[in-house]
Amino acid sequence: MSNPRPRLEQWRQALLDGAVELGLSIAEQQLSAHGTHFELLLSHRPRAGLTALTDPTEIAIKHFLDSLTCLLVCEIAPGERVADVGSGAGFPGLVLAAARPLASYTLIEAHQKRAAFLREAASALSFPNVTVLSGRAEEVGHDPDHRECYDLVVSRAVAPLGTLLEYCLPLAKRGAHFLAQKGPDAPGEIEESAHAIQALGGRVTRARHLSLPRGMGDRVLVLVEKTGSTPSRYPRRPGLPAKRPL
Repeated sequence: MSNPRPRLEQWRQALLDGAVELGLSIAEQQLSAHGTHFELLLSHRPRAGLTALTDPTEIAIKHFLDSLTCLLVCEIAPGERVADVGSGAGFPGLVLAAARPLASYTLIEAHQKRAAFLREAASALSFPNVTVLSGRAEEVGHDPDHRECYDLVVSRAVAPLGTLLEYCLPLAKRGAHFLAQKGPDAPGEIEESAHAIQALGGRVTRARHLSLPRGMGDRVLVLVEKTGSTPSRYPRRPGLPAKRPL
């Protein structure tokens, strides 16, 4: 890009306008961090397969603002541990780390190029509260350093809810929450996942519907409380949760 400044300004204005519309506040330091993340995303996008979007307004709303909507249904307190499963280009985990920097974040990403991008972005942002873990959720879920250790587990646009539950609930502490960012088909997914929710030790406590600004899509934020310990046999071996959801 010969002159990235207009793109950055377009992205910034779309993000700020959308935040006002949704009732979200963005501090100047947080906005600066998001801007660095945006510029890194644009420079790495072609070779790392980070996003198909190129328009700054779409990126602002469909990635950054969409990630921030997590804060509409659950607050992240200082000292809490958050895991982002399938973090990709850092949505929502890296965005939340900028918004709530007093918590700690583990970004779990199996794709090596995306994991490398996340490490570079966390370093460029000087985020000591962010750890990038390159591995599959099915394996991380059995690691005693991560199993049932997190106060909040988030995941966005990774898999159907039944599969996501098996990836994510084993990471959450009892009494903690898993937040799935889903599309408008979420009510059907919740119904289809009733057995998985029960088997994995959870219950749906909230499903908040919202529309992104400028008509850029409908979302449902599905909040699942971890009500009991996940049986030790879950998650099953890599690939099985996607092939044969509970």
